[in-house]
Amino acid sequence: MYSILEGVKVIDLTRLLPGALCSMMLADMGAEVLKVEDTSKGDYMRWMKPMVKELSYYFLITNRNKRSIKLNLKEEEGREIFLKLARDYDVVLDGFRPGVMDRLGLGYETLAGVNQKIIYCAISGFGMDGPYRDKVGHDINYIGIAGILNGTGTPDGGAAIPSVQLGDIGVGSMMSVVGVLAGLREQQRTGKGINIDISMLDGLLFYMHLVMAEYFADGKLPVRGDDALTGKFPCYHIYKTKDDRYMAVGNLEDKFWEVMCDVIERPDLIEFQYATGEKRDKVVSELNKIFSQKTMVEWSELFQDRDTCVSQVNDPKDVTEDPHIRHRGIFFEMDHPTEGKIKQIRLPIKFQGLDARADIPAPAYGQHTEEVLRGLGYSVDEINQLAGNGVI
Repeated sequence: MYSILEGVKVIDLTRLLPGALCSMMLADMGAEVLKVEDTSKGDYMRWMKPMVKELSYYFLITNRNKRSIKLNLKEEEGREIFLKLARDYDVVLDGFRPGVMDRLGLGYETLAGVNQKIIYCAISGFGMDGPYRDKVGHDINYIGIAGILNGTGTPDGGAAIPSVQLGDIGVGSMMSVVGVLAGLREQQRTGKGINIDISMLDGLLFYMHLVMAEYFADGKLPVRGDDALTGKFPCYHIYKTKDDRYMAVGNLEDKFWEVMCDVIERPDLIEFQYATGEKRDKVVSELNKIFSQKTMVEWSELFQDRDTCVSQVNDPKDVTEDPHIRHRGIFFEMDHPTEGKIKQIRLPIKFQGLDARADIPAPAYGQHTEEVLRGLGYSVDEINQLAGNGVI
């Protein structure tokens, strides 16, 4: 089992996707994660379609290896319980809008006052300061403001929404993991924690290195679908197959492009690898005609053992059947007490000699409330009273 973060204790106050995947990655690496959910609905993702039986598949696939308690932080007794928890934990993940935890009297300064080792990681759309600090948004808004949406799509088809959440996962989840791990190193080095501000917009701008480099170089604005890595050249493009599927061609290097031209028996196209303008359009049109003569599977088989960057464009069904992905063991199943067998996606980090931790299915809403409170010293009568008062 992964034990790299064994002994690290994380309180997860977040809802939905960014914090869920961050805390699950930490849990997969051995951290003890406690979801602290409100007493009205808890994590909204529990109730989002597609449902399995009582719980959402979204929730089940993003919340393994965690425990859950219900806690009303608007009540004084709820805040007292939270402060007791914070004394014994290393990390707090905050997914509320900026300022909410401070207004509750549970912000970083307060928590650091009861536990100087606390690592406080706040995940938000626009960060803890700036004109957009209190602006609402979702992934589409963040990638729009960051300039990513402007460059996604085709010249004649307009902007296209990516099929995965770049801000939520690529930044909100991944950058938070990086921040927490760095915070744990600081905690180890100094004995003190740190306050971390994760802005999804900031992180998306970090993804824009090459796009911004071109703009910084000459001041020219990019044309959608007309950049070196978005379809400007025939050698880096997507081509439709006979069965209306697609093949992805990524032959930036001469040698790979030459092999592809050999496979399709068109050596006359070798010189047009980086064709532009009208000539580029003709080459792309010609390649579309060529690729339309076979199905995606037929092309995949033809290119399988050739040293060229040509691959099929998988749909989710293809992904689960892909021989390499199957070999890597990315997908696996967990038994859930109420939902049955649930397919999961493994932590995408492999440590030699260690197996991924995946022994606790996603928790029921507030499943561990009594257990955690008993651990804090509360009696059964006190717990019942807290429940009666709407604190838990």
